[in-house]
Amino acid sequence: MAQESRRYATIDPVWNTVRREAEAMAENEPLMASLVHSGVLHHPSLERALSYSVAQKLRSSEMNELILREIADEAYLDDRELGIKARADILAVYDRDPACYAYIQPLLFFKGFQAIQCHRIAHYLWNKGRRDMARFFQMRTSEAFGVDIHPAAQVGKGVMIDHAHSVVIGETAVVGDNVSMLHSVTLGGTGKQDGDRHPKIRDGVLIGAGAAILGNIEVGHCSRIAAGSVVLEEVPPCKTVAGVPARIVGGAGCAEPSRSMDQLLAQRTAE
Repeated sequence: MAQESRRYATIDPVWNTVRREAEAMAENEPLMASLVHSGVLHHPSLERALSYSVAQKLRSSEMNELILREIADEAYLDDRELGIKARADILAVYDRDPACYAYIQPLLFFKGFQAIQCHRIAHYLWNKGRRDMARFFQMRTSEAFGVDIHPAAQVGKGVMIDHAHSVVIGETAVVGDNVSMLHSVTLGGTGKQDGDRHPKIRDGVLIGAGAAILGNIEVGHCSRIAAGSVVLEEVPPCKTVAGVPARIVGGAGCAEPSRSMDQLLAQRTAE
């Protein structure tokens, strides 16, 4: 295991940084040493650490942590993209969340990041035809984090869900790369119809707290959805929408709204 750990450290700057931060945390706060060792330093790779984290967070009397960890390990070994996306998610949180000052924080403390990683395992299982197990992962993720993402929903890389209370993402929703959303966001349908019925959020979109985007509509790349908005119609790229129902109130105000995290409407209205 030590040899595998050294190999990952030399080729994986994200994991190498997480390990350095873990060592410093254990030294600076000895009461955290056990958590840091079990959650980070005991593992040879980020993928193994994530498997441990997923199993710890989702374990229950119905499904023990050993089974969950085996499932997660299998997923990370079989699909390398899961680990790539997790690294992009860590970088996204570090870059965009002013409360995040270390790579290790999302892994240990931020439930938005953790919920997305649990969803990625559920999505892997869904695509492998293990639909009932995928639904179990969805149920436990919702119970553990208050984030309800259907296992069929497609979520890109570099995604940040800040605070992550009461986020709902429906079955046929698509969330692109480098999307940021805050708490109480809903990507839902408009009724009982089945089929393709949920929003398609393109790359670089920023979705404010409490926003609801409903129906099989597209939110164009690098657009902004103001907090509390109800979006029922297509949103063109690089625009800001606000209100109930939402209307275009101006341009996006910058090239990458999901990274700037600027939610002030007064600064959005310039074309």
